[in-house]
Amino acid sequence: MPSISSGDLAALQGVSKSYAKRSVLQDFDFALEPGTVTALLGPNGAGKSTIVGLLSGRLSPDAGLIKLFGLDPRHQNARARLGVMLQAAGLPDALTVSEVITLHAGYFKRGLKTADILDQAGLTALAKRPCDKLSGGEQRRVQFALAIAGAPDLLVLDEPTTGLDVQARHALWRTVREKAANGAAILLATHHMDEAEALADRLVVIADGRIAADGSPAAIKGRVAGTTIRVRTPLGASVLKSLPGVIKVVLRGADASIFSSHARNTLEALFRADPSLNDVDVTAASLEDALASIVEATLKEAA
Repeated sequence: MPSISSGDLAALQGVSKSYAKRSVLQDFDFALEPGTVTALLGPNGAGKSTIVGLLSGRLSPDAGLIKLFGLDPRHQNARARLGVMLQAAGLPDALTVSEVITLHAGYFKRGLKTADILDQAGLTALAKRPCDKLSGGEQRRVQFALAIAGAPDLLVLDEPTTGLDVQARHALWRTVREKAANGAAILLATHHMDEAEALADRLVVIADGRIAADGSPAAIKGRVAGTTIRVRTPLGASVLKSLPGVIKVVLRGADASIFSSHARNTLEALFRADPSLNDVDVTAASLEDALASIVEATLKEAA
């Protein structure tokens, strides 16, 4: 079991956590370093939100050690350096956007100025709007503003862009990148592969309560077949799997996704097997493809 390093802003060591006798994390080790964006990926129930809850002190482990800035996550001095945006959180209806941000920033010794927070969260134009008059996406932006209000050294974001339009998503991404460039550690739990690939220096894939893969986006994608061939064909799975270079086939009706280690050989054989084929899409393996392959292999190994 690796020891917790003094350079880690936050770490879990040998942590186990269960709910109603269902194990979510088992002897789990994980650490975050400053100046990096780490994305947690994995299927529902894999433990991503549990890790967020443990690091933020909202949950307690059944076993193991958790440190946040070298302290217990519930310690006031640790919490003062932490910003958290949960999947869902309420806002006080009676206050305006500016008022709730000012109130929240006042809890921190080094809280940012309200005007700066509004600007970084893209909320300046909404400063005087009551919180109960905000759309769902606008509420998410306020919750992000509250997470950054204390100038945190660790910013934890759990599905932060749910409900945001494209422009608001990209604006939030820019702010997250700026925080990391200024030395903060960012922990991002997301189901959006484009978000993880756009923001993260490091991807951690969680499956079956453990880390199934840990590395850069390029390294994670490099663990699966080099090319994905998507076609519409009447050929069955057994025929497609027998083609040269094919590693895996996923069928959805007449649509097939073929993962190949040698695209040219696979395509030549595919056209021989189905001369009428005219709907072909060839792309490099995506992060979504890599995630699916890694999770599938991990779950098979655990079965």
